[in-house]
Amino acid sequence: MLLSLSWLREFVPYDGQVDELAHRLTMVGLEVEEIVRPFSHLSSLVVGRVMEKKPHPEADNLSLCTVDVGGSECLSIVCGAPNVARGQHVAVALEGAELPGGQVIRRTRIRGEDSQGMICSEAELELGQDAAWIMVLENDSEPGASLIRALNLEEYVLNIGVTPNRPDCLSVFGLAREVSAIFGLPLQKPSLNLQEDGFTDFSSEVQVVIDDPAGCPLYQARLISGCTVKPSPGWMRYRLLAAGVRPINNIVDVTNYIMLELGHPLHAFDRRLLEGAKIRVARAEEGYRFTPLDNQERGLNARDLLIWDENKPIALAGVMGGANTEINNESTEVLLECAVFDPLSIRQTARRLGLHSESSFRFERGVDQLGAPFSLDRAAQLMGELGSGRVARGVARSEPRPYSPVQVMFRRSRANSLLALDVDREYCSRLFSSLGCQVGEEEGDGFKVTVPSYRPDLSREVDLIEEIGRIYGLDRTPEHLPRVQKSLHQEEQNQEYEFCSRIKAWAAGLGLQEVINYSFVGMADLDLLGLPQEGRVRVFNPLSEDQDVMRLHLIPGLLYALRQNLGKGNTRLRLFETARSFKEDKNLETGVRENNRLALLLYGSRYRMHWPYTEADADFYDLKGLVEHLLQVFADDPGKFAEHNEHPYLNPCASCSIQGRHLGFLGRVRREIAVTCKARKDIWFADLDLDALHVVFSSVQPRFQPLPRYPVVKRDMTLAAPLNLGYASVLEIVHSARVPILEDAALVDIYYPQDRQEKKLTLRLTYRHPERTLQDREVDAEQQRLADLLQKKLPVGFP
Repeated sequence: MLLSLSWLREFVPYDGQVDELAHRLTMVGLEVEEIVRPFSHLSSLVVGRVMEKKPHPEADNLSLCTVDVGGSECLSIVCGAPNVARGQHVAVALEGAELPGGQVIRRTRIRGEDSQGMICSEAELELGQDAAWIMVLENDSEPGASLIRALNLEEYVLNIGVTPNRPDCLSVFGLAREVSAIFGLPLQKPSLNLQEDGFTDFSSEVQVVIDDPAGCPLYQARLISGCTVKPSPGWMRYRLLAAGVRPINNIVDVTNYIMLELGHPLHAFDRRLLEGAKIRVARAEEGYRFTPLDNQERGLNARDLLIWDENKPIALAGVMGGANTEINNESTEVLLECAVFDPLSIRQTARRLGLHSESSFRFERGVDQLGAPFSLDRAAQLMGELGSGRVARGVARSEPRPYSPVQVMFRRSRANSLLALDVDREYCSRLFSSLGCQVGEEEGDGFKVTVPSYRPDLSREVDLIEEIGRIYGLDRTPEHLPRVQKSLHQEEQNQEYEFCSRIKAWAAGLGLQEVINYSFVGMADLDLLGLPQEGRVRVFNPLSEDQDVMRLHLIPGLLYALRQNLGKGNTRLRLFETARSFKEDKNLETGVRENNRLALLLYGSRYRMHWPYTEADADFYDLKGLVEHLLQVFADDPGKFAEHNEHPYLNPCASCSIQGRHLGFLGRVRREIAVTCKARKDIWFADLDLDALHVVFSSVQPRFQPLPRYPVVKRDMTLAAPLNLGYASVLEIVHSARVPILEDAALVDIYYPQDRQEKKLTLRLTYRHPERTLQDREVDAEQQRLADLLQKKLPVGFP
């Protein structure tokens, strides 16, 4: 954002040094990247007065001019412009002066006559495009005066880097508001004296229809008739040049001027080129072709927002107007648009089409909905004044989504705690008022603050506290060590961080490789996985369409890592990631519920491809074994697994729980999803809730178990079971028997007879007594008791 110092002083009476202003702005978060003198190339030019003009004796198209430049003698200058005349005040480049194009003025003879300087045109000074006519000054400046002072050109312009969360500072008036708060100076709003033509009511002539209220909460338009399109006056052209904007004509220049002054983009249509009496805001049709003002036809999609008249699109909303309704030299009726568009929609369109403009830059960050009517009226007033037009009475307007004020509770105790300052109510109230906030009645040690519509970044109490620290000056804030309630050696470590570190150490110890991904994913990624729309946390200003939402699950990042590795020839992967997932929860202060998760991904060969390992791919049991090992290490419990048939992206899938807590899911990624990763083999994936596991881990008490002194007795038991009976059911019955000498039970074999619809499970039962050697009869008795219990509780038999 280029800030003109003289323009700033129209709204706030700052009379300090430009360096001090730059420093204070930088200290409040508006970094001044450089201080520019935009017209320094004109510093050697002066005002001259043409005292005499006579024809050149040797050239019909040249004139001999005697010019007073404030010296002891007048200069003789040969001029070829047809409009030079006696008594004019002109721009003169003296001998030795260097023009913007690099031309150095020297004393020379032209057709036998001395020329001691040069009378310049606007084009030669890069102040306009007219190269045939000399520049004639409208004021009566003293000869010899600086041309910069005579034209009231901007001497200093500050190049300010405005962060994306501060759209209110993308205007001169917005920055004036900041300067007012910083230095405690009064703020003067731009003047408005709009004179409407009382004979016509434009609000009844044109109907505004908004098909997509989410994309356009407000649309309004005015009509200015009887306009004359011509160059803007010098003061406006020079101010636009200082701000880096090329002047075009008085109508278009007004829209750019108001955008720079108030921060709200506007657009002017040639009313004669519009069809019908309706303005419609609607999405484009897929594949529609549209030609904006740059005359390059572009293909649109169904997410692009367009402005339509009765029959055709006339503008790419918030980005650029259409070439089919452009203001031209013959335009006499202007339809002036001032609207509010959805920032995300504008950003996506501008980025996809590569069509960035000053308008889209501001709409992408958000504009002031309540301030839009004032911007429209001020622009209409200037168009009427500079274009000799008549502003029709009334505004064509539609506002399907009115602005809803935001109120935030502010507590001084909280502010003093965070800032290490002792701020009183009067100071806080005065500061918030200077920023445009409305302060309510005192409630306890705080009060409610109504946030102005141009500050979307103020949504929480901590944002208001940050404003106090920012305006007070973070560089002035005293340094205080935080109060420590107990000695350092008693400080507890961050249990969450410590637990996650243990998980990472466990995974690395098993040979898994850690991946770290962005928290942002794309809507298309979540749609591919079949995840619901509910709960998605959208990013307001995404870096790209591929990162426009916070991740609900960790799998998009793992699949991206898989795709990248497969593309580089790495076909055996053992990956893990510990990170947070994000889900919308309006009951929380932040509006987002965060959950620590662990994701595991297996792909390709089970073993490394060298002797003596066989070639076999990882399967479900490899993944389940990792999960069981995790639970055994951190919860001293192998957990429970059950078949799950309704998972959005895993099939087959099993759910996992421990001690009654649901932990997550594991299974094979659906093949239609795996294809998008160019995977030729099965992808096995597990997603586990680390917060739930942490609760169980915190309750586990390590206990000492002495080394066994007596031998074990192992007995095998083979059961004939139905095909749908899971081993977990068998193991649950075995453990429920609570046999005191049973040390372990394990499945060692499964056999499927070809002639029967059953399976045979062979269990190996390990018995041991801690204080003596077991007798065969004791083991036989417990073995028989277990067999009888299994036959009673389950549909099993013995072969």
